[in-house]
Amino acid sequence: MRLENRPLGFVVSFLLGVSWAIVLIGAATSFLSFYHDSFLFAIVSALIGAIPGLVAVVLLEYFITDKEKLDELKKQTRLLEEIEKKLQHSQTTKTV
Repeated sequence: MRLENRPLGFVVSFLLGVSWAIVLIGAATSFLSFYHDSFLFAIVSALIGAIPGLVAVVLLEYFITDKEKLDELKKQTRLLEEIEKKLQHSQTTKTV
């Protein structure tokens, strides 16, 4: 799991699975509704039927990436603050 927060990670993973199921259901039902008219039209309608689920997948992946970026920035800030403290401490011991 990519998210460190367990409840949030569970919910996002669940919603991601639901989104992929919506992609599959949308594409399959659209294809099966129109394949008897024209195969090309059925393919196009399947792609259009998959769009809502694909949008949800992209939004959830964006949320996951943004949350990972925030966590990484917090780690970097903490490390930089530790480095700053060590540098200040070494400078004060040199001047004394």
